[in-house]
Amino acid sequence: MQEDKYLTVSALTNYIKRKFDADPYLHRVYLVGEISNFRLRTNSHQYFSLKDENAKVSAIMFKSAFAKVKFQPEEGMRVIVSGRISLYPGNGSYQIYVDSMQPDGVGALYQAYEQLKIKLSQEGLFEAPKLPIPKYPRKIAIVTSPSGAVIRDIITTVSRRYPIVQLVLFPALVQGNEAANSIAAQIKMINTLDDFDTIIIGRGGGSIEDLWPFNEEVVARAIFASKLPVISSVGHETDTTIADLVADMRAATPTAAAELATPVLTDILEELQKLQLQTIVAFRNILKMRSQQVQHLQQSYIFQEPQRLYEGYVQNVDILTEKLISLEKQQITTAEGSFKTLNSRLLANTPASRIKMAKQNVEHLRQMTNNNITNRFSKYANDLNSLIGSLDTLSPLKIMSRGYTYVTRDTKVVKSIEDLSIDDKIQLNFSDGSANAVIKTINSEDK
Repeated sequence: MQEDKYLTVSALTNYIKRKFDADPYLHRVYLVGEISNFRLRTNSHQYFSLKDENAKVSAIMFKSAFAKVKFQPEEGMRVIVSGRISLYPGNGSYQIYVDSMQPDGVGALYQAYEQLKIKLSQEGLFEAPKLPIPKYPRKIAIVTSPSGAVIRDIITTVSRRYPIVQLVLFPALVQGNEAANSIAAQIKMINTLDDFDTIIIGRGGGSIEDLWPFNEEVVARAIFASKLPVISSVGHETDTTIADLVADMRAATPTAAAELATPVLTDILEELQKLQLQTIVAFRNILKMRSQQVQHLQQSYIFQEPQRLYEGYVQNVDILTEKLISLEKQQITTAEGSFKTLNSRLLANTPASRIKMAKQNVEHLRQMTNNNITNRFSKYANDLNSLIGSLDTLSPLKIMSRGYTYVTRDTKVVKSIEDLSIDDKIQLNFSDGSANAVIKTINSEDK
């Protein structure tokens, strides 16, 4: 067995890869197919597949190439791609390295326009309340190219209609990859200033590619975040951009934008003249009416006979004076009655009267105390006699007086014959004395 005839897997894979890379027909391949296994990877390379009814090929699109895609690829979307075919040694499968991508049948820019339009509409940017355009602006900011026809048309229209307003140009790119950021930056800068009333953004007509900066999300969000009302004038009347939908007002042309942003000065002057005339007529009518009122007042009795003006007041003063005198007398009478009552109470409460009353109370209390003591002693004497009678009834002496006696031996009471012996000397105790005896016999009672 000759091992040098056999290739390693890596050698075979590298050989086939060189074949792919050396084939000039595979350097630029154009494919149409349906996206499969797609999952958006933010700020990274994109891996997916392209398939049709009979086959499928793996695809990779590097981050730099994917950043140029103007629409959002989705699962199942049919697209047209271009790129080169090569083989990935890691798994030995061939794949297409995609350089560009666009929807099949619909332009990429139009597809991106529709997708962003749906996104912003769902967020409410189009239906949000619009800011009113000031009727009499003092200062208007214009965001456009300094060399285009837009600024000239606006200046011409405003100079003719309302020359007293101040126009300030904020130059911005209106075409190219950097245009969107340039427009958004100028809108944000204007909002940091305090003396502007309105913002006009615009450019002339063109293809969708030319107008594309006004379809960028960064511009739409800058317009929506603006604290100043924005008038959008992009393209012609048939062109509608995302900026037109978000702006507070859309103008078909730059001239129309200038007309929407400013009134006609001559019309204002005519209106002011009408108001001035109306004011003069109204003032004259008021002056005439006031003069008639003055004449009427001069003919009034107040000016003819001024004393009549205060006759009623004089009468009221007299009536009130009488009431005051009457009330004063009533108060004096009431005060005198109160004084007499208090004086009587004071006399009744003199120290002599109070001492006399106190002595009477002391005497009464002394009698009550003596009575209570006498009654208490009588009750105690009766209780004592009752107890003495009860005690006498229970006394042993009382019992012994009826013929009973008790026996002692050597001063100890004999309670049983068992405590006695023959010839013991005992003492018989009676109620009126005692007698000595000697035990001769002891007779026990048969139990």
